[in-house]
Amino acid sequence: MIPFIWISLSVLTIWYSLVLIQDFRKHKKELEPVSWIKTGVIGFVVNFFDVLGIGAFAPQTALLKFTRQTEDRVLPGTLNVANTIPVLVQAIIFITVVEVEPVTLILMLISAAAGAILGAGIMSKLPENKIRLVMGFALLITAAFMFARIMNWIQGGGSAIGLHGGKLLIAVGVNFILGALMTAGIGLYAPCMALVFALGLSPQVAFPIMMGSCAYLMPPASVKFIRVGAYNRKAAVGMAIPGIIAVLIAALIVKSLPLDTLRWLVLVVIIYTSGVMLYAAFNKK
Repeated sequence: MIPFIWISLSVLTIWYSLVLIQDFRKHKKELEPVSWIKTGVIGFVVNFFDVLGIGAFAPQTALLKFTRQTEDRVLPGTLNVANTIPVLVQAIIFITVVEVEPVTLILMLISAAAGAILGAGIMSKLPENKIRLVMGFALLITAAFMFARIMNWIQGGGSAIGLHGGKLLIAVGVNFILGALMTAGIGLYAPCMALVFALGLSPQVAFPIMMGSCAYLMPPASVKFIRVGAYNRKAAVGMAIPGIIAVLIAALIVKSLPLDTLRWLVLVVIIYTSGVMLYAAFNKK
């Protein structure tokens, strides 16, 4: 199972990189007027702390809004495209032991990827004001899960390493929804962890399911955003390259930091950014 996962992730990384590079080269003379330095710093910071457990999408949205590096209309696509390769690198580094039944793992990965493909198709066609509404509520949901993690409300779990019957159907269905919501800017890690615990799986099973789901769903979803041009090319590439470096540093060198205070700060920033998004959406003239 592990060699298959490594090979398939490597193939996805190469395929996705070629698609992104081809699109970037095709439009290199019409890139958006954003800063390489600002987007590079954002990509490095959010992916560094993503490896350490903060998450990337929500703080990345806040930083892009504060620095005015992309339009709200293309935020979902920009987030997914920018973070796909860093997430694939994370998965290749961290998935070393998959203590989960193959049927459970494979079905949950496939369902997440299918949900992301559907979600990307919908999100890429939404007008800017609806994007603001979706992103605003997505950030609130993210903040709720982050608060639950800070307060240690997401706990539990059992000892099972696989699911069967009705529980497996629930897991597949919910992971499909979580995959779709990823394309709207709602991170998958926290809700997927809650799902795993609620169904009685061992806490150790959460990691391969969460990491694998994101690694398999993001390339096809991001390719849909790329093909319809629903992302900020310069910002995405500007964040992706430093993001890869940040993942390698965080995973292989730093490994852990005291992050409690930073989590509270990020939570406040996320709630504020959600408010800005919703205010703009509800007060559009």
